[in-house]
Amino acid sequence: MDQLALLFVLLLGALLSVPVGDRFKLPAPVLMTVLGMVLALLDFVPNVDIPPDLILPALLPPLLYAAVRRTSWRQFAANKRPIFLLAVALVFVTMTCVAAVAHAIVPGLGLAAAFALGALVAPPDPVAATAVAGQLGLPRRLVSILEGEGLFNDVTAIVLYHVAIAAAVGGTFSPWSAGLDLVLSAVVAVAVGLALGWGANRLLDLLGDATLQIGLTLLVPYASYVLAEELHGSGVLAVLTTAMFLAEYASDADDVLTRLAGHTVWDVVDTLVTGVAFGLIGLELHNAVRTASGHWGELLGWAGAVVGVVILVRLLWLLPATWLTKRLHARRDQDEDIPMSLRETVVMWWAGMRGVASVALALAIPLRTEDGSPFPHREELIFIAFGVILVTLLLQGLTLPWLVGRLHVRADTEQEKEFERALARRAAKAARQRLREIEAVEELPEELTEQMLRRAFDIGVRISPEIGDEERREAKEQRARRIKRVRRIQGEMLSAARHEVLAARSEPGADPEIVDRVLRHLDVRSLR
Repeated sequence: MDQLALLFVLLLGALLSVPVGDRFKLPAPVLMTVLGMVLALLDFVPNVDIPPDLILPALLPPLLYAAVRRTSWRQFAANKRPIFLLAVALVFVTMTCVAAVAHAIVPGLGLAAAFALGALVAPPDPVAATAVAGQLGLPRRLVSILEGEGLFNDVTAIVLYHVAIAAAVGGTFSPWSAGLDLVLSAVVAVAVGLALGWGANRLLDLLGDATLQIGLTLLVPYASYVLAEELHGSGVLAVLTTAMFLAEYASDADDVLTRLAGHTVWDVVDTLVTGVAFGLIGLELHNAVRTASGHWGELLGWAGAVVGVVILVRLLWLLPATWLTKRLHARRDQDEDIPMSLRETVVMWWAGMRGVASVALALAIPLRTEDGSPFPHREELIFIAFGVILVTLLLQGLTLPWLVGRLHVRADTEQEKEFERALARRAAKAARQRLREIEAVEELPEELTEQMLRRAFDIGVRISPEIGDEERREAKEQRARRIKRVRRIQGEMLSAARHEVLAARSEPGADPEIVDRVLRHLDVRSLR
């Protein structure tokens, strides 16, 4: 098996892990990690050979962009306190504690390399955490905090990692210079992100066609990351800024086809890239076994100590941080998402799994320093990082469902339904308001007005049937049954039409382009 065949195996595994995970109530990222470990133990599977400087730009931009699409700037702004305490302060604390322990227990490990290890194992993975949280039905506020933490702690950790790596490679370190680099990196990243977001928004309007627009969104994350890195900014922060800008300003409520197709394409990209990334984590077992050959006990002891520090520091930080956030929480901060109980805090603690960012940073450790000598303890650092990622992913990822069940931490479904009902009422009200505006400029027959008013009401009822009274709900159910029957018959008619048109594609003299155009028209008709 060569490298290309291995990539296709991981891509296929990424697709299959989703239904298998749903069937057995297991997170797909954890299953992909296990698949990678199994592949690593097979003799005919090659060792992964990816240049370290390609790991981050290949994996992180699409994953970050896909994650930001599920959130909003308003959500981040409302949660600035918990996100700061978790994504910025906790990353600093974790990095410092890990660096101190690693420097003390690993003979000859310099402070710069120890801080690089601390930075790369500090950030919990947003993909793994939200994949688990989504299956468990956790309260939305916890999912929001985990998403915000996962996105912004990657920014913090990667910037700190680059500072530590630069110190280890160059052999010198200046706190003032490092602080200035952090600030300049953030400023450049935000500037690049906003500029590319604005430019991409203009191009989306210019392109018009859904296929071209979606193609542009696939390129934008990579362009934002690479350009920011070339200008010595944070590529991760640039991608986040670009994605948030487009999420706020590039949405056209009437562009239904682009929105539906875009969601589908990005779901596919997210699934495939996530699967490959977590598969690579498991495949690192190849290098871990080779590195540990002859001194397993020593390396396992180092990895175990760092794992203990990572898990313990998160708990010891979360308890006072949650208490402080509650004390600072005011009534005007009603949109702020904070853990409301000790049980929710415990769930947040145990959801701190490491994943894609950590493995990408570990594999991106340079092979040599500026003077040409090998990077100090590179293999040992990768082994320790692999141990942290593996233990947190498998131990915490597989036991989190059990912990959530024992602590009875569940989403408030009634509150979610009430929000859905409120949105349904707003949608129906907006439809009625638009009808009144049309009536003011156009003369409509009375029966048409009544019909349109019923349809305006149906817009809300279809979203949330609970907003209609009992009589109207019964009438709505009857209409729904009738509409369902009509749609079934119409669907069968359209299916027959599609089969006939598709059969014409293989007939002599048929123009495939015209056949596909007619077929696309029937496909769009089927969506209505």
